[in-house]
Amino acid sequence: MPHVELIWIDGPDGNVQHLPEHGVTREEVRDVLTNPISTAVSRRTGRPIAFGFTRTGRKLAVIYERVDRMTVYPVTAFDAKD
Repeated sequence: MPHVELIWIDGPDGNVQHLPEHGVTREEVRDVLTNPISTAVSRRTGRPIAFGFTRTGRKLAVIYERVDRMTVYPVTAFDAKD
């Protein structure tokens, strides 16, 4: 997903508030979604999940919803197990 627009929603139910709960920044999410090493479907939610590395080498899993061909809503992100 090299050229993708990310949707950020602030507020109690938004993704802006949820990411820091997992110690993940918006920039880290962008790193993974613009250069994933693999993708799959989350067994837990049924949503797409991307795996990749941040610029600092942290390996993350990012669960997201595709809004359209060029737009993605990152739902959550967390450290990926090896």
